[in-house]
Amino acid sequence: MVMITTTATFDRLFQGLPRNIQQKAALRTQLFKSNPFHPSLRTEKLHPKQHGSNHAELRYIGHHHSIYNYDLFR
Repeated sequence: MVMITTTATFDRLFQGLPRNIQQKAALRTQLFKSNPFHPSLRTEKLHPKQHGSNHAELRYIGHHHSIYNYDLFR
């Protein structure tokens, strides 16, 4: 099982989401914990700093185009 931690930015963005989207995200997070490469998640392996093979840090949640809005991370 994958251990998941979140950043303050992720937590703030998550709280701003509509309740139904928060519920979907929570279900997807549980699926990710048990099988990070489940086809329905469409995960992509990135090369960030590694905390270990069974650890993932969630840093962002939202539309993939808005990740380039660096003001979100201040």
